[in-house]
Amino acid sequence: MNTEKDFSPLTPNIVRALNDKLYEKRKVAALEIEKLVREFVAQNNSSQIRHVIQILATEFALSQHPHSRKGGLIGLAACSIALGKDSGLYLKELIDPVLSCFNDSDSRLRYYACEALYNIVKVARGAVLPHFNVLFDGLSKLAADPDPNVKSGSELLDRLLKDIVTESNKFDLVAFVPLLRERIYSNNQYARQFIISWIHVLESVPDINLLDYLPEFLDGLFQILGDSSKEIRRICEVVLGEFLKEIKKNPSSVKFAEMANILVIHCQVSEDSKSTYDLIQLTSMTWMREFIQLAGRVVLPYSSGILTAVLPCLSYDDRKKSTKEAASACNHSLMKLVTPEDDEDDEESQTKSSPPSDGTPSKKEDSLNDSQESVGFSNISFFTPASSDRPAVTLDLDGIVQVLDRHLHDSSTGMMTRIAVLKWLYHLYIKTPRKMFKHTDSLFPMLLKTLSDESDEVILKDLEVLAEIASSPAGQTDTSGSCDHSDSKTELHIPGGVRDGQPVVVGSKVMDLSPSTPSMNSYFYKFMINLLKRFSSERKLLEMRGAFIIRQLCLLLHAENIFHSMADILLKEEDLKFASTMVQTLNTILLTSAELFQLRNQLKDLRTQESCALFCCLYRSWCHNPVATVSLCFLTQNYQHAYDLIQKFGDLEVTVDFLMEVDKLVQLIESPIFTYLRLQLLDVEHNPYLIKALYGLLMLLPQSQAFQLLSHRLSCVPNPELMRTVEDPKAPVKDKRLAQPHIDYSELLQHFDRVQSKHLEVRHQRAGRSEHPDRKL
Repeated sequence: MNTEKDFSPLTPNIVRALNDKLYEKRKVAALEIEKLVREFVAQNNSSQIRHVIQILATEFALSQHPHSRKGGLIGLAACSIALGKDSGLYLKELIDPVLSCFNDSDSRLRYYACEALYNIVKVARGAVLPHFNVLFDGLSKLAADPDPNVKSGSELLDRLLKDIVTESNKFDLVAFVPLLRERIYSNNQYARQFIISWIHVLESVPDINLLDYLPEFLDGLFQILGDSSKEIRRICEVVLGEFLKEIKKNPSSVKFAEMANILVIHCQVSEDSKSTYDLIQLTSMTWMREFIQLAGRVVLPYSSGILTAVLPCLSYDDRKKSTKEAASACNHSLMKLVTPEDDEDDEESQTKSSPPSDGTPSKKEDSLNDSQESVGFSNISFFTPASSDRPAVTLDLDGIVQVLDRHLHDSSTGMMTRIAVLKWLYHLYIKTPRKMFKHTDSLFPMLLKTLSDESDEVILKDLEVLAEIASSPAGQTDTSGSCDHSDSKTELHIPGGVRDGQPVVVGSKVMDLSPSTPSMNSYFYKFMINLLKRFSSERKLLEMRGAFIIRQLCLLLHAENIFHSMADILLKEEDLKFASTMVQTLNTILLTSAELFQLRNQLKDLRTQESCALFCCLYRSWCHNPVATVSLCFLTQNYQHAYDLIQKFGDLEVTVDFLMEVDKLVQLIESPIFTYLRLQLLDVEHNPYLIKALYGLLMLLPQSQAFQLLSHRLSCVPNPELMRTVEDPKAPVKDKRLAQPHIDYSELLQHFDRVQSKHLEVRHQRAGRSEHPDRKL
């Protein structure tokens, strides 16, 4: 530096000392500057004060010479001390040159700059708050300084500044938040610790309402929560916990909607992620749970994004038990927010007052956006409200269905997630049936495919959804959709309820319906047709789960509807082997399942026109399987017709499978289902055809265990002479047909012959193809 230059009012000795390499000499010069400035203050000579500060800033603090810069820093600090309470008038001139030295490559000089600024701030106290942003920006850089002395000095300055902010009520939060939002994304650990400590301090100040600006930096807080430093994560957890407490205390002032997508982003973490990201997910899921409970229906427009984040967590194992429990609570609370009012058209909902923000849950059922990129996260998806400008809260039903459908299609989806998806679909069909039926055609194929799931619980929930679709009144008017137009060739005559004495029209067909059964919609028939198609194409499904599925459907829907519809469909079945197998399955269910008790009783007596019609419907399809047809006659006490059928067995091809079915029928006769039949053997005179039919089965059987069992039973039939009482005159044989004028048995026998002829023809064709494999049909 040119010492000959005029630096007045600084004396040459002061200038020389400020440029000295020794700290002690620079300190002496600082004392002289302090004395000089005090005189100017006493004289109220502000122009000279500014001139001194300008010389120290431009000629020393910003000098190219390191010792001059050190001299300038200590000189500026001396000016501040001398000014005292008046230093606030010159803070910009004092602070700017000092802050510029924070970027110096010399660590000692950065330390002196920190020391100088400490002295300036200590004197000015609250007067520095208008300059808080530049001070904060400078300190955030020093917090990450590699030199321990500089870092230590910056910590002292940091504590001083925090004390000033805490005791002041003039902090400009609005001006500070943009800087905070920018700095919070730093990846440096020390910078993160500095940021989080300041948020903690500001949040604790009663006069500073940081909660209003939480959406501005919440994402950054969750980023810091994933830091590798345990201490930083701990502090961040504390800060987030304090914010959550504040949210619970003052939910009315919280901007839930602005933070919903942030939580959705951080809730979506892959299951094999690092433990630090697990903490982010658990914390964000906990926040989401509280948001749903506190905000109520306000979060409904974000429900598709929330489900995207929540549903995968439901399949977590015990390693993430806490996250799974929080996700389950989110899912349950969100589901309760969906109410029947969400089924109203937009026009209707807008004419009504806005729904309550707390989201009143339904008592009927308790069982149950623009994309952004986030640092450190991949494959993130979330949504924005479908209509943010509307005054009423709108359920994003299309988005929800899209999310649910995507999880059903994803083969990697866990079992508990699939169950939750199906619960959601069921809930939506209950609460918003009109709107949901618009999505049924797209959902229906996947719901049918889900019947092949490995989990019984998933299948049960799937059947509940399908049953609700098939029986919902909202589907009665929907005739435009079709799962498979190829099904239209199947003409159905299935009981589904007569309304106003008229048959129900489904599509272009008129259904002759039984008045004894509840009404079903068009999807019921589509469901039955496609279910049988699925059984036909997946024989393993029929073998392993067929009986289970049909029994559950009989519980969920009316058993008569199920059997009547399947019988009508099987009557048109071209694959005769499948038809025989399916009839055998249905017959076994009819005879053995507790769920079919009422239907068995209905068929047992055939006292009404409806029961006779049901018997005839079942009989015609049961003809695909001769043994099943006989068992149906036994169930309905049509013993003479059973005997007539067994007489025709001599013309049939008796195979091993056929004999095995007869064997099973004998076993069934010994079961509790046919107790009444066995007791009727006591009345020999009135039930001769029953005994003849049983002897006919006996003659069909080879010498086997079943033969011995039936033979032993028939040997117990009493002598009719011994059973006759004195008062009981010899009565003629009673034919049960006389009580059933609605059944044409001769026509039924002819139908049996026709069906068996078709089966025989098919078997001959198969035999011909096996003998001539190269023969072209």
